[in-house]
Amino acid sequence: MSSVAIVGAGPGLGAAVARRFGREGFVVGLVARDPGRLDVIVDALADEGIAARGFAADVRRPEQLAVALRELAEALGTIEVLQYSPVPHRDFMRPVLDTGHRDLVAPIEFSVYGPVAAVQQVLPGMRRLGRGTILFVNGGTAAVPHPERAGTSIAFAAESAYGRLLHERLAAEGIHVAQLVIPGAITAGHARKDPDVLAQALWSMHRDRHGFRHYADDLDS
Repeated sequence: MSSVAIVGAGPGLGAAVARRFGREGFVVGLVARDPGRLDVIVDALADEGIAARGFAADVRRPEQLAVALRELAEALGTIEVLQYSPVPHRDFMRPVLDTGHRDLVAPIEFSVYGPVAAVQQVLPGMRRLGRGTILFVNGGTAAVPHPERAGTSIAFAAESAYGRLLHERLAAEGIHVAQLVIPGAITAGHARKDPDVLAQALWSMHRDRHGFRHYADDLDS
């Protein structure tokens, strides 16, 4: 049995992705900081017939995240799909001229150390399966840096570079790495940025295995 691990799972996009992959037969592992919040999502998914379980971890603590993903795989089956999609803190979005080197520590932990720890933990299992998908979800500053959001602009650029390198290196092993850029806010009822619409986009990226960067909407949206 294989599973999908959603890192940074919440009641919006994370739950929507859990439902979409769950309908395809995946067992779902949800990773986030707050165990109580995870329990609420797991219970709601159970009511819809989706098998899910929560694992608490802070993405800014790489060792903690790696342990959570190891426990997830042991409990639910080898992780075939990893989605890394935690929502950045507002503190990361300072103007560039007000951003000192210490202000970049948290964004880099969040968007570089976290993804690297997660990938390193799940990659051996994917290699044993002979297949896998790694999905990065980022805001618009991953594609176009914004002077008022320096932290995410810099950290997302680094995460994007890491993802693209993985995409190029792992394709020959049957492991697809892709990025979904979501400009602006995820919005219920939006034609392109509703959580269920985005979940379908992520499922299609996993299924179709074509290209690295995908856009949920126009960058100026």
